[in-house]
Amino acid sequence: MVTVNPANAIKAYSGTARAAVPNPTGLGGNSNSVAPQDFSSLVENGLKGAIEGGKAAEAQSFKAVAGQAEITDVVSAVANAELTLQTVVAVRDKVVSAYQEIMRMPI
Repeated sequence: MVTVNPANAIKAYSGTARAAVPNPTGLGGNSNSVAPQDFSSLVENGLKGAIEGGKAAEAQSFKAVAGQAEITDVVSAVANAELTLQTVVAVRDKVVSAYQEIMRMPI
């Protein structure tokens, strides 16, 4: 069960930042950082995580209906899924906005 708190958010952000930046020190040479990913892999992994969060919230809801889960677990899972959905929508809006801006550029 993933709880929505600042520590988890920082951990997720730093993991994404390490995946996006091959050498955060900028010193060159060999580093022990995570290998860089292309943009499509980054988006794909993010969407898979969002889908898994939604499925986890749904599973907790089903358990609550059956009387097998605590209501706090259900509320946490649903809040996490809602936060993930809001993030996906915000990223989508930024992508659409960037596309529209590119389309307005003169050739």
